[in-house]
Amino acid sequence: MKTILRSLLLIFLLAFALQSCEDQDDVESPATLQVNDFIWHGLNEVYLWQADVPNLADDRFSTKAELNSYLSGYSDPEELFQDLLNKPISKYPATAIDRFSWIVDDYTVLEQELNGITKNNGVDFKLSRVSDGSNDVVGYVRYIIPNSDASTKAIKRGDFFTAVNGTKLTVSNYQSLLLTPDSYTLNLADYNGSSFTLNGKSVALTKTVLEENPILINKVITTGGHKIGYLMYNGFYSEYDTKLNQAFGELKAQGATDLVLDLRYNGGGSVRSSTRLASMITGQFDGKVFSKQQYNLKLMATMTTEDLESLNQRFVNNIDGTALNSLNLPKIYVITTGNTASASELVINGLKPYISVIQIGETTIGKNVGSFTVYDSPTFTKTNVNPNHKYAMQPLVFKITNSLDFGDYTSGLVPTYVQPEYVSSYGVLGDPSEPLLNLAISKITGATAKKVQTDRSPDLPYISDSKKINGIRNEMYLENAPKEFTRSLK
Repeated sequence: MKTILRSLLLIFLLAFALQSCEDQDDVESPATLQVNDFIWHGLNEVYLWQADVPNLADDRFSTKAELNSYLSGYSDPEELFQDLLNKPISKYPATAIDRFSWIVDDYTVLEQELNGITKNNGVDFKLSRVSDGSNDVVGYVRYIIPNSDASTKAIKRGDFFTAVNGTKLTVSNYQSLLLTPDSYTLNLADYNGSSFTLNGKSVALTKTVLEENPILINKVITTGGHKIGYLMYNGFYSEYDTKLNQAFGELKAQGATDLVLDLRYNGGGSVRSSTRLASMITGQFDGKVFSKQQYNLKLMATMTTEDLESLNQRFVNNIDGTALNSLNLPKIYVITTGNTASASELVINGLKPYISVIQIGETTIGKNVGSFTVYDSPTFTKTNVNPNHKYAMQPLVFKITNSLDFGDYTSGLVPTYVQPEYVSSYGVLGDPSEPLLNLAISKITGATAKKVQTDRSPDLPYISDSKKINGIRNEMYLENAPKEFTRSLK
């Protein structure tokens, strides 16, 4: 009898202990920790390098109270986010592993940015130091966005500026001068081969909410017996996929025999859009694997064979039932620079197992990892999102490879034919004499390429550009979290 009583008492005590642990684990975070709690749990579930960050380990905190104590040590959610990343570039510039994850305090703005919608005056520019070691900054215009305020002003590709509202641009003030105000005046400058000097010209600009059409130029150039399609495409924004298909329809109707795809300023965007673009370039590989995604070890371990198959992106032949205007090309010429990244690199890498990809220009950035937007909700999607704040994360959650499992290009994709883009010889985009396009045309037709004059061209240390300042980052993203992922969280 005593043995039975002792056994019952032991069972009771064990049940009580388990209930106590469960109750403690179910303790909700205080209102002041809701954002921090979301950041930790979101990264713990989806972050690509979750296994490499000790503070994200599943057994790092034995109770909810312990986790809350850790989270309360951060008054700034951004600081917590950065500390939970795997060697972020903000803290490890020379040896960074995570160069691209970010967090925002308003997911509405993030959603707009991912579709190319920003408050913008229409000047797409690049910023550099005026010389090695200098803190002074020079900006130079890469192109003007159509239907913007700048498109009505006396400013063009290749123009330099070194001051804003009469204040010299420096490394420490360029963001406050160019990002914060809705209106400002750019003070233009000339370059004499060794230095920049204000030339007395200025342009007053005003920002509006601007949705940039990524299809900047689409035309056919007839030369040397070839009809060369030229498409300058500046962002993989999924809402423009139908217009992209229409652009290919125009190239097809004009009998394009070749294609030069200009991605020199394209920092990326939607994975689905990149798959569709690759399918428009080809057409003969419908249903074959274009790319493969790999998630963190914890997430991959929960996936079935069916789930794993869904991580393959395959060539398609339609957009929501509308047939693609595919060119069925066996070869493509792609223009790249050090601003070409993410979904742009995916197109190049994904096509290489199938057709000849001739890359012209500069080495790309080297972003072989991607993300989806993580919201504060039970499944980290926008369904039942926490109404108490609007924070959202865009952390790196997957690595991507081509059909041959190659995806190791973090140092960038190296061009077949190297041709740096020099500011002093920019040329007119889309004109056959523009240096990078001219080189591509010469490789197609066998003609001699135009010699690029470099003696007066500054080779300046890069700082930033208008896309980054306006929130459009080097991105490769999925529109939604994979179904197999959200299912595992329910």
